[in-house]
Amino acid sequence: KSEKWEAIIAFPPCTHLAISGAKYFEEKRKSGVQQEAIKFVESIWETDCKVAIENPVGILSTQSKLGKATQYVCPTWFGETYRKKTGLWLKGFPKLVPTNKIDISTLTKKQLNKLYYLAPSPTRALERSKTPHGLAQAMASQWQGVV
Repeated sequence: KSEKWEAIIAFPPCTHLAISGAKYFEEKRKSGVQQEAIKFVESIWETDCKVAIENPVGILSTQSKLGKATQYVCPTWFGETYRKKTGLWLKGFPKLVPTNKIDISTLTKKQLNKLYYLAPSPTRALERSKTPHGLAQAMASQWQGVV
């Protein structure tokens, strides 16, 4: 007997999807890894339950069945002091409401773009891919009644 999921909140890897890797897109298409990544995300979206998918700005909006994100959010809406425009594709979940908007006019360019300015290192990709704490808290508190 198979179980039916009530909801999926997914944070699929953005390695082959995010615009930050656009200079490698041709190579990723030729190898097939980009199409595999899109199919993986589409398989989550097509499940018969409520779905929330988080991913940075990239090709999901234009090259997948998901279409444009339901909502774009920024860590500065949730108390973080840096920018990272992130798409949320929502099926059965409400849009997130900002919980602690930071006045970005008080921040330096270096603070706002700290992820972009990270020095090359073995942990750079991990640091850039982390879900901001404030965003995760907003998801947990605002979506808890949905499931």
